[in-house]
Amino acid sequence: MTQPPQQQDVPGHTSEMTPKPDHGEQSYRGSGKLEGRATVITGGDSGIGRATAIAFAREGADVLISYLDEHDDAKETARWVEEAGRKAVLVPGDLQDPAHCRAIIQRAVDEFGRLDVLVNNAAFQMSRDSLEETPDDEWDRTFNTNITAIFHLCKAALPHMKQGASIVNTSSVNSDKAPPKLIAYSATKAAIANFTASLGQAVAERGIRVNCVAPGPIWTPLIPATMPPEQVESFGQDVPMKRPGQPAEVAPLFVFLASDDASYVTGARYAVTGGTPVL
Repeated sequence: MTQPPQQQDVPGHTSEMTPKPDHGEQSYRGSGKLEGRATVITGGDSGIGRATAIAFAREGADVLISYLDEHDDAKETARWVEEAGRKAVLVPGDLQDPAHCRAIIQRAVDEFGRLDVLVNNAAFQMSRDSLEETPDDEWDRTFNTNITAIFHLCKAALPHMKQGASIVNTSSVNSDKAPPKLIAYSATKAAIANFTASLGQAVAERGIRVNCVAPGPIWTPLIPATMPPEQVESFGQDVPMKRPGQPAEVAPLFVFLASDDASYVTGARYAVTGGTPVL
């Protein structure tokens, strides 16, 4: 399975992708695993974030969708959440701003009256042939968006979280298998895995769980927006399953980690990689 060569401007839009990703719109069936829970999903407008928002809503959760500026994608995600009978709150803005991270959490508490689940999923990457070609501001953007924002979001969220609450971070197969053209991104994803392990231990006695998911090549707008067309065409071909995964194939793991089914799981990293080992 290959995709046609294609490229978009950052941050990328679902409507311009060929083929369109599967977010579980027609397939995900909920069973009340997150009934009544108040949740925040960063990068919730598209890709894994959209699939997770749909799954959470169908499991009974209200969802605050944090996103950069992809308004059409975010509104489409909100439509699916509301179609499931749950409340959707849209909050655009740049996670590089610590004040905005804090505002997201406060908005969730104001809208829902509580905060039960925080999904730190937003990410930025850019493929570069060498470290010398990586602009300084691009390096800073990658770290500020991918890992520093998680620090600010978690710091703001924890005072509102009670026993049984859950934080789920999005790491990557690149936390183990670091490709040479994604140096900054891979470094942040390794940092997320270690942040998760440390924080999971630090808040375990408070009954708050912290875990991360390590996806492999998943077909999301980030891919055509940050990789050259020839890499997009072959995206996912180097894993044992010989194809990219769909967002719908990742979201159920976020549901598991956010739910009481994972009550004895914290500080862990779960691989969804099409067969590539994550050790």
